[in-house]
Amino acid sequence: MIPSTNGFLSTDYTITEQPSLTYALSGIADDSFGKYTVAGQVDELESVRQAIYKILSTERYKYVMYSWNYGIELLDLYGEPITYVIPEIQRRIIEALLMDDRVNDVDNFIFDTKGRVISMEFEVYTVFGKIALERAVNF
Repeated sequence: MIPSTNGFLSTDYTITEQPSLTYALSGIADDSFGKYTVAGQVDELESVRQAIYKILSTERYKYVMYSWNYGIELLDLYGEPITYVIPEIQRRIIEALLMDDRVNDVDNFIFDTKGRVISMEFEVYTVFGKIALERAVNF
């Protein structure tokens, strides 16, 4: 018997957003591995800030537990010329962060290079407000 699909497309569906409430990661700087403790909960803007940190710290396609839509691709940029890396890393940051539905836009990039270290500042516009971020990467 073939399943019936009559009325499937005319049915009204409501899309509910998941809450942004998550566990709070508190950093402990007692060793080079950057241990974290889970203490309490964060919501809205602070939970998005924490999610951005985790996305930009996770190499895409490297870990089986994460979706291929999660993380950022940086490993293939090591050793490449700075003139190639800067626009490419900007594109990859935007692409990685826009995968989170709480992020509306990523803009206002400022890059500074000292040797093989690229320091960048940028702003992330979320549904909860604006987050200014700084990040440095050694290439």
